[in-house]
Amino acid sequence: MRVVVTGGTGFIGRRLVATLRGAGHDVVVPARGVTSDVDGADAVVHLAGESVAQRWTASAKERIVRSRVDGTRRLVEAMGKAKKKPRVLAAASAVGYYGARGDEELDEDASPGNDFLARTCVAWEGAASEAEASGIRVVRLRTGVVLGADGGALAKMLPAFRAFAGGPVGTGNQWMSWIHRDDLVGLFLFALSNPAVSGALNATAPRPVRNREFASALGQAVGRPALVPAPAVAVKLLFGEMATMVLDGQRVVPRRALTFGFRFRFPELSAALGQALGGSDAPPTPA
Repeated sequence: MRVVVTGGTGFIGRRLVATLRGAGHDVVVPARGVTSDVDGADAVVHLAGESVAQRWTASAKERIVRSRVDGTRRLVEAMGKAKKKPRVLAAASAVGYYGARGDEELDEDASPGNDFLARTCVAWEGAASEAEASGIRVVRLRTGVVLGADGGALAKMLPAFRAFAGGPVGTGNQWMSWIHRDDLVGLFLFALSNPAVSGALNATAPRPVRNREFASALGQAVGRPALVPAPAVAVKLLFGEMATMVLDGQRVVPRRALTFGFRFRFPELSAALGQALGGSDAPPTPA
């Protein structure tokens, strides 16, 4: 299978590309902004885009929307014009789609939120779904906090925890919907290889945890106490509007993935953190 992976040099993309190549697939990682590679591809995985984990200034918001929404639309337009169109598009989205919902359990049928990130995710997914008009199957994976020691949110947390300065953020009551990177890669592979899978998939582990539970588990994983909280006011001063991502959170469950029969390798947080921080770095076996 010939697979085009945009954003293939990033934290998630590197792992996905290695796994696909290890299974004997022909993988193309296009240069940023290049869409011509999709002609003749069997499948496209779309990971590229400006990081949302930054202070949301007016210019940052513009970059996020331009890269996530407009970039996806350009890719979809290229797929529609291709002489040989891909059969499937697996496009990354985010659990920020749901906005702040407190203790409400959120599956794929839950309505979207109305903050900046939620509105961006709605538009982002809408741009990906336009590929369906060309007869392309579209899967939209709403990712949570992705766990891997060499990138993403976990890599940013580790220095504080290892320096005995880690702990809950804000009240610690907010939910964290997380997923081990290998399970996220597995979900992308599952989406590509199963024709029955389309639409939204919550790319999160089956058991979300509260922030204080996550902090405690991470402290245990690195052999440190997790007793130094990050006050909400300090987080807001540091990150501005983007602080809502970590202070509010969502309680997201992967109902559709489980219904389709996907099996998580790391459904429990302690095992996921243990493997991410000390386990083998070999790519997962393709589904």
